[in-house]
Amino acid sequence: MIEFANKPFSYNKNRAWSETVSIVMQLGLTMAGCILGCFFAGRWLDQVLGLKGALTVLLTIFGIVGGATVAYGQIMEVIRDEPKKDDQPEPNDR
Repeated sequence: MIEFANKPFSYNKNRAWSETVSIVMQLGLTMAGCILGCFFAGRWLDQVLGLKGALTVLLTIFGIVGGATVAYGQIMEVIRDEPKKDDQPEPNDR
């Protein structure tokens, strides 16, 4: 078991926090990856084809739109998978 500040680390106690952090990191890396990937692809194509930045701008816009679309899909998946409070019966509900 991992100890932190002389106390054992409890995965069950910190599960919600760690899942939230992982979702936020996933969204950020998805957006950054799409935008940067398209930006550098546009720069490379501009150099190869001899254009003056047209494809860099166009592909960066595509990266922003594509990253936002993927991030939206990830958010909807998390919201859909999240259990609703109304669906769970209360313990004293007899």
